[in-house]
Amino acid sequence: MGIFRKVDLVLARFGNINAMKRTHVDTFTEEKITNVPGEKYGISEFGFLYVELQELAGYYFINTTVISASSLKTNKGAILEFKSDDKELICKSDDYMIESDFSNVSNRWISQISYPVSEEEIQLIQNKHFTSAVLKVKKHKIEFNTNI
Repeated sequence: MGIFRKVDLVLARFGNINAMKRTHVDTFTEEKITNVPGEKYGISEFGFLYVELQELAGYYFINTTVISASSLKTNKGAILEFKSDDKELICKSDDYMIESDFSNVSNRWISQISYPVSEEEIQLIQNKHFTSAVLKVKKHKIEFNTNI
């Protein structure tokens, strides 16, 4: 253990808030990262895209989880585009407020975003008809390769 780590532990015991944040181990977020619901749908150099399909009272949703090295935060929503050679599907998030959770154990961010879709679109996504997926959040544009 380094000397700075020891100093942080001592300061945290005396109530220093910044030292407490540096020494805190976030097991809740790490548990969410290691046990992601759904299947791995896309991969990029930015991170991973997991997709879970859901039906609630006749309405269909795509619940996505993005595990990445940087934070996604906006109050304007997100757009998820699925692309293939002959088709393109554009989904807009049902919630405008998107904020990532950080895990200091694995040094990664997790973002969960939900999109309303139709039953036909669910079938296309389930059959992996698309070759790529593009997530647009604020200034970020992340391209995922779906040929895993």
